[in-house]
Amino acid sequence: MIKKTVSRRIFEFLNTLFLVFLMIVAVYPVIHIIMASFSDPVKFMAHTGLMFRPAGDPTLLAYQNALKHPQIMGAYGNTLFIVVVGVAINIVLTSIGAYFLSRKEVLFQRPIAVLIIVTMFFSGGMIPFYFTVKDLGLYNSIWSLILPVSVNTFNLMVMKTGFSSIPDIIEESARLDGAGHFTILFKFVLPLSLPIVAVMVLYYGVAHWNSWFNALLFINKPEKYPLQLVLRQILLANETSSMTMGVDAGAELAVSETIKYAVIVISTMPILCVYPFLQKYFVKGIMVGAVKG
Repeated sequence: MIKKTVSRRIFEFLNTLFLVFLMIVAVYPVIHIIMASFSDPVKFMAHTGLMFRPAGDPTLLAYQNALKHPQIMGAYGNTLFIVVVGVAINIVLTSIGAYFLSRKEVLFQRPIAVLIIVTMFFSGGMIPFYFTVKDLGLYNSIWSLILPVSVNTFNLMVMKTGFSSIPDIIEESARLDGAGHFTILFKFVLPLSLPIVAVMVLYYGVAHWNSWFNALLFINKPEKYPLQLVLRQILLANETSSMTMGVDAGAELAVSETIKYAVIVISTMPILCVYPFLQKYFVKGIMVGAVKG
């Protein structure tokens, strides 16, 4: 084993302390929100300082009242549809585009790639985007939150880089057996690129789950709101009156505060539960996209 110098040991110690500090800074707000959501409303309002356990006896009152919101369950369904269908469309279109750009024999491949990359830095702006979506007949449609964002340029380039790392001999062997481009893509390239596909699923899934701005632009029917737009209304507009009906008038403000924390947990937990299953692919997929040029 290589003997570590004193300076190296000091560096590792300080680096460890810094990373532990960052971990605490990142994890504590999550702990605070979860503990607040299970807290007794009145005792929570009286609580000051750090919180590592529910204030008072743990209770599900905030969650019971949060689920009374008339739009929560409908918004959950809308968001699940957007995530599942949107990610499926994202992966299919992004993989087709990445396969096209990763083939060496494609005519004008480099100019086309440059034109696509330019869209990462320049766009027509919000107003042309709004009128384009409206003229396509997507206004007040859930598809307005899926189709206009079908392909992300950064994700396309990462997937293209990953596809480029696959040995040419695999494609050549498939061609000798009579395979066409779609067969090569879906039966050879994608199965060999599962880490990158998992990263794309995570990227696109989180983007769809957290998206609210496009919904604010294109959706004005409450029954079509995604979950994050409903969450925004509850947190910013303080729309908790429908969830505090029947609550004692003196405790209404306290209950409304814990409801906000409960709604945050409800809207965040699905992504936190999915991430561990994709985490093992995450680093590998990102490194493939980062070091191959």
